[in-house]
Amino acid sequence: MFTGIIEEVARIHSIEKENENLHITVEANFTSELKIDQSVAHNGVCLTVVEINSNLYKVTAIKETLNKTTLNNLSVGDFVNLERGMILGERLDGHLVQGHVDQTGICINKTSQNGSHIFTFEYSNEYENITIEKGSITVNGVSLTVFNSGDNTFSVAIIPYTLENTTFKYLSIGDQVNLEFDVIGKYAKKLYKK
Repeated sequence: MFTGIIEEVARIHSIEKENENLHITVEANFTSELKIDQSVAHNGVCLTVVEINSNLYKVTAIKETLNKTTLNNLSVGDFVNLERGMILGERLDGHLVQGHVDQTGICINKTSQNGSHIFTFEYSNEYENITIEKGSITVNGVSLTVFNSGDNTFSVAIIPYTLENTTFKYLSIGDQVNLEFDVIGKYAKKLYKK
């Protein structure tokens, strides 16, 4: 379980394809604090640490994960948002994030407004995911608040600190992102359908 509060923006060191799996090696400042089998969210995707070597660690993404996320788009040298699993008993500064990406979306607009940055995203209705005004959404692992919630679009406002300390500073119109919709909303939607 995660909070959507990014700990570090780190660089992809290497990528290796093996059958339908992708082995991703990341260079991170907190690598020395990791252990094998620990979960780390990479742009919002929960992956398990399988190898540690100095300041590098390796995770593996399987076909199911690659089909539903943007991990296939990564290249050596790219930056990713990282967050380690939350510790029970700590403050929950973001919202409950599982690290299980529901689908991808596309950045369709970005503007600056007197100190804040507005990003608008569009996603397919194929999975029937929903956002609600002032509800939570996770974009590339970052916990954010929705506004201008539409049928398959929403916007978020980013403060300068979040822009500077996440991969949002690299995000352009047309870029694909990982989306995890609010878990409470997903359960409510499922119960409502029954």
